[in-house]
Amino acid sequence: MFQSFTVSSRPEQGPPRLEALRAEMAKEELDGFLVPRADAHQGEYVADCDARLEWLTGFTGSAGFCAVLADRAGVFVDGRYRVQVKEQVDTGAFTPVNWPEVKLGPWLAEALPDGGRVGFDPWLHTAGEIETLRTAVAGIEVVPCPNLVDRVWTDRPGRPAAPVVKHPTELAGKGDETKRAEIAQLLVEAGQAAVVLTLPDSLCWLLNIRGADIPRIPVVQAFAILRADGRMEIFSDPAKFEGLGPDPDIEVLAWEAFPARLAALDGPVRVDKATAPLAVSRILEESGVEVAWGQDPCLLPKARKTKAEIAGAAAAHLRDGAAMVEFLAWLDAEAPRGGLTEIEVVKKLEEFRRATNALRDISFETICGAGPNGAIVHYRVTEESNRPVRPGEVLLVDSGGQYQDGTTDITRTVAVGEAPEEARAPFTRVLQGMIAISRARWPKGLAGRDLDALARVNLWMAGQDYDHGTGHGVGSYLSVHEGPQRLSRISNVPLEPGMILSNEPGYYREGEFGIRIENLIVVEPAPLLPGGDAREMLSFKTLTHVPIDRRLIDREMLSPAERAWLDAYHAETREKLADRVSDTAREWLFAATAPI
Repeated sequence: MFQSFTVSSRPEQGPPRLEALRAEMAKEELDGFLVPRADAHQGEYVADCDARLEWLTGFTGSAGFCAVLADRAGVFVDGRYRVQVKEQVDTGAFTPVNWPEVKLGPWLAEALPDGGRVGFDPWLHTAGEIETLRTAVAGIEVVPCPNLVDRVWTDRPGRPAAPVVKHPTELAGKGDETKRAEIAQLLVEAGQAAVVLTLPDSLCWLLNIRGADIPRIPVVQAFAILRADGRMEIFSDPAKFEGLGPDPDIEVLAWEAFPARLAALDGPVRVDKATAPLAVSRILEESGVEVAWGQDPCLLPKARKTKAEIAGAAAAHLRDGAAMVEFLAWLDAEAPRGGLTEIEVVKKLEEFRRATNALRDISFETICGAGPNGAIVHYRVTEESNRPVRPGEVLLVDSGGQYQDGTTDITRTVAVGEAPEEARAPFTRVLQGMIAISRARWPKGLAGRDLDALARVNLWMAGQDYDHGTGHGVGSYLSVHEGPQRLSRISNVPLEPGMILSNEPGYYREGEFGIRIENLIVVEPAPLLPGGDAREMLSFKTLTHVPIDRRLIDREMLSPAERAWLDAYHAETREKLADRVSDTAREWLFAATAPI
């Protein structure tokens, strides 16, 4: 089974590890040390050897950081993790901090006197991040130093060493030679000699390769230098690349060769201030190499999916949708009887996905929260937290699959037996938000921040909201969370045709239930409307087709247009999946997709 239910860390492990870290801080004459979630590649998901935040604090969320001082240790988490962090850390040793409402700079300025010294590992923080921090703490010295957690983590695992494999050109829609030539041409046009690539998914996209260095995300960990003439150097474990065969334009070197090759470059060299570790620009600057700050040139081309990638995503979603229908039919028959647990539900869902004979991995640890556990936005069930799925409750299941032709991510919130009355109105408001995004049309040039409120307005009118973005970008058999596109009030990246995003408004009532409904959608040109202006506009096409639980919907709250959208969505779902599922699941599908 892909998913594990073991407890990877415990709150009681934190205090002695914190004490050991503070002893190292004292040796370095530091008043503070920063421990981020990120690794040297600034990834959301990290290998076991880079899970420093989890090892130190016990917090397993995919975003956050810890600021360790002599008298306090703040664990900064956003709204997705404020319930979770209180359960995972020893709050006598670590203090949860609501971030980004409370920013690190002011927190440090309040906690430390002028002249204080805060250390950080320059391989784990970006130049932009440290620049912002230094501006906010003018009287405090922010000092690059060796990683102090690594000094006290005596049984730290080694680097992952999974082999690299080629990703078929017919699925990518464009050969790697073409991609390299196009990115190199961007450098020529910008007058830049080279670009430093530090994001594993950028490298995998550029070379049409995949790896297995990160659980659930098929990437290879490496750094790279792409030159304006198309030549490329990769820095990783060379043994991982042996199966690919030689390429005269690509040289694979050991990790240790990276700093020297950086120092020997002729500038200007493009570095992404938002994603590259500060250590990269420090090495270049100290060697007299001109740094040209600029976005990773692979980000937008990777986000704009090719026709082949969109076709692959559609195929993967139909395959995954059929597995979900089998699962939901089973769940609807078994859960009301009582006796199921969250772990049994997760195992059964993975079993249905495996039955497709195409599943490469799950795309993230399945979130399966029954009753109050559903209010923990990124809840991961363990053998200790495992809870019965009780009749009369709400069950939230957020899951996905990694298939060679596409990555899926879907959330369905279902009633276990009879729908609880208190959940029906918020469920309907969440559904209205999801429909509003699905139906949206907008002028070309708008960004995710311009659409985010569409998903929230019905919740806002009821005095409710949710503390996460409405949607994230999704890769093509790559990361389930892909930038730079997002549906979020903080995203200013214009949406473009080919971008795949999630559409997942929610509502969470701590101690009672959680609600989230999620489909994946792809941006496409919107057809002209009769009587409309000849203005270029965009819209979304829905990729996910799985029934939405009609028992939780208050029909009277929906407008005629919303009811029409839901009925059309269910009719299309029925048409697309009826011939892909078993007889039992088909019978359930027809009942679940009946007009509202």
